[in-house]
Order: sequence, then structure tokens, then C-alpha cells
Amino acid sequence: MQKPTLPKGTRDFGPVQMARRNFIFDTIKSTFQQFGFMPLETPAMENLSVLTGKYGDEGDQLLFKILNSRPHEAKEVEKEKMQQEFTRLLAQNSNSSLLTEKGLRYDLTVPFARYVVMNRNDIAFPFKRYQIQPVWRADRPQRGRYREFYQCDADVVGTDSLLCEAEIVCMMNQVLTQLGITDFTIKINNRKVLTALAEMAGAPGQEGPLCVAIDKLDKIGREKVEQELAERGFSPESIGKLDPVFTMQGTFGEKIQQLQQLFASSETGREGVSELQEVMELVNGFGLQNPRLEFDVTLARGLSYYTGAIFEVKVNNVQIGSISGGGRYDNLTGAFGLPGVSGVGFSFGVDRIYDVMEELGIFPAHNAASTRVLLVAFDAEARKYALPVLRQLRQAGINSELYPDQTKMKKQLDYANAKSIPWVVLIGSDEMASGQLALKNMQTGEQQSVPVEGLIGKVSQ
Repeated sequence: MQKPTLPKGTRDFGPVQMARRNFIFDTIKSTFQQFGFMPLETPAMENLSVLTGKYGDEGDQLLFKILNSRPHEAKEVEKEKMQQEFTRLLAQNSNSSLLTEKGLRYDLTVPFARYVVMNRNDIAFPFKRYQIQPVWRADRPQRGRYREFYQCDADVVGTDSLLCEAEIVCMMNQVLTQLGITDFTIKINNRKVLTALAEMAGAPGQEGPLCVAIDKLDKIGREKVEQELAERGFSPESIGKLDPVFTMQGTFGEKIQQLQQLFASSETGREGVSELQEVMELVNGFGLQNPRLEFDVTLARGLSYYTGAIFEVKVNNVQIGSISGGGRYDNLTGAFGLPGVSGVGFSFGVDRIYDVMEELGIFPAHNAASTRVLLVAFDAEARKYALPVLRQLRQAGINSELYPDQTKMKKQLDYANAKSIPWVVLIGSDEMASGQLALKNMQTGEQQSVPVEGLIGKVSQ
């Protein structure tokens, strides 16, 4: 007998896990809608021409490719020849278009850009959309990293207003606070600042290797970062010019002042600093008591496509990577023939948020139970009596069920406990004769008699 297994990097989610995940999804979705974002879905698979070349060489290697079914669809005359070629290419592990033309989506941003270009004549700009769907990456599975996982994206395209960046900070705060996550940091930087740092170090255009190294500052320390920069070809003089980056401290405003002095002769740097300052002023204008916004000059992500603000959210004192991130991009749709469309967006990593909430033990207990009331009938007559009661409970919006089998009361009560159902209604001959139902609180064990017409009000309370 074959033992059932799961593909590495994937997971099943039972009823308790799904209730918790839905709590996260619902919280995120309601916030997105509150800020004016509209829902969108795209297919699980995209043409490889849409996906390849958008995530860099490493990203291309992580794409899940789908084998063509062409040999089974070809005409009889062509089928044998195509099948032979298909088998040959498969043996060679070839990427020929005869072998594979499609792949599972790697993220939600590129499919969104494709959608915008294909539907640009029907879209009212600025276009605000949110998208909550799974993505797939052929990555090495580890804690907090899966091959199949959900992303929750929100993007605005068709505007370069920094109000969008400020609203992203507000949405991040609102979602995480409503989920019960209170000790987190929203880190922000700007791509123009990173470009100016490379220029300042005498290595213009080398912000890629520069940022790969300095992004590790909080993990490996200054000495090892400088060692890595040297290994990447940066001279001692260039590394010395980065001293202000390694020693930068203070509040958001104090760091901004330090950069203003540092980039006095860099137009790109001054522009990046000005944008960061404006975002902070807009965030303050919303009146957030604690925006948890921190300027991190070493933050670098999405260097191949982000052109302005860069965001990353980490939960403090938890050994899990970032749970959200995003940034400003000025030409993401350009790859599909629509240049010059500016946008900004971010994504919540639901699976990592789930792991954080589980580690912190902050899931609401009530979310584990989908059924609020179980009707326990002692015999066939009681079952008939219970049916209209069940209908009334459901019409009142109370999740309810009737135990389907005629069996001992203990087995039915065990079922209620196993499902964490808080209320049980016992129905026997005495209850039917008096019209007073026995309502049992499964948490306290307290039992009371309640008239049929008063049952809904009692359970709702």
C-alpha cells in the first residue's frame, strides 16, 4: 500500500488552521477595501514569456514550469513525430517551447502588470487593486519559506503621488495592529539613496553588489561587511567613504538631516531624501499615534525594478524574516509595451504572519470554532422537533448543526468538545412536552432551561 505524502514545501491546512488563516485574510481584505482597493484575480499559470526575465537569473531558476500537453492534442498525422521529439527534449531537460510554454506564477506583481497593459483602455487611473492568491517558487524549503504560499498584494498604478506610500504605512499599521501584532518595525529606504551611496563611494552603477553587502550589516556586523565589499572589488578608499552609513544613528528626522549633508552635491541623493521626508510628513498628517516607521539606509530589496521608496516589515523578537515588503516602481509595465506608468505596491506574506501569530500565541480562541450550537436529539421524534429549531438558528445567522446519527448523548457531547462548539441544546421528551429546551454551556458546564423563542437571544448574548 502506498503511503500518502505531500510535496516538499507545501502544507495541508485543517479546520483550525483555516479558521485562523481566514481571520488573517479577512483582516487584510477589509483594510484593503477600506482604503479603496478593488479585488483582482489572475490565472495560476502564465505564459513563460510573461514570467521570464522579470525576476533576474535567480528568479528564473525558481520558476515552476508546466509541461505541454501538445502531443495529446496534435492531429494523428503529427502525433507520433511530436511525441518522439517531446520525449527527446524531456530527456535533455530542455527549455524548448515544444516542451514547456507556461509556468506557475512566481508573484502577483508581474501578472498584475500584464493585466494592466492588456486592459489599459478599460481601467480608470489611478488604478487601485488588491489580489490574494497563492504563488509558487522552486526554492529550498525551510522555516518561514515554502514552495507554495499566499501573497496579499495591494498596488496603485498611474500616479507618482507620495500619498500612496504614506497610505501603505497606514495599511501596514492597521492590519498588524488588528491582528494583535504590536511589536513590529516598518523599515523604509529609497532607491535613489542607494544610487547616491554608490556614487559617493566612487562606484556609480555598482549599487547592486554594494547593497547586497551593506544589507547584511545588522546580521554580520561592520567588519564582515567591509570584508565582503573588498571581495566584491571595492577599494579601501571607497569603503572608507561609507563610514557615515555604518555609524548613522538617531531618529527618522535626525537621519534625514545627516543624509542631507552627505548628499549636498548629489541631485539624486537629495531627491531621495526629499521623498523620504515627505512620506514621513504625510504619515504624521494621518495622526498615527505610533507609525513604527524607521528609516534604514542599508535596506535594499527589489533593486532590479524599484525606483523610489522601499518598504520592509519585521516583527521584533521573533526569528522569522520580513512579513511584508514593497516599493515604488516607475516602469514595470514597460516590459509589456506600456512605458512610463508609475506605481507603488506592497505585499503581506500570510504564511509568515501565521507563523508569527502562532509563535506569539495571539490567535483569537473563538476563531477555532465554526459551529456555535449543536442540537442533541435523544430519539427520532426529538430529531423531527429539532429541525425547525435548527432552521430558526441558521436564519438568525447562528452557525448551527444537528448531530446526524441517533446515538448515545455522551458521543454527541464528545463531538461538541472535539469541535470546540460552545453551546449544546438537549432535546428529549420532557423538553418537547414543556417547550423548554436544555441549553448547556460546554465551557462552564452550566445548564439552564430556555424557551424555544428565547433560545436565539440567549445564544447571541
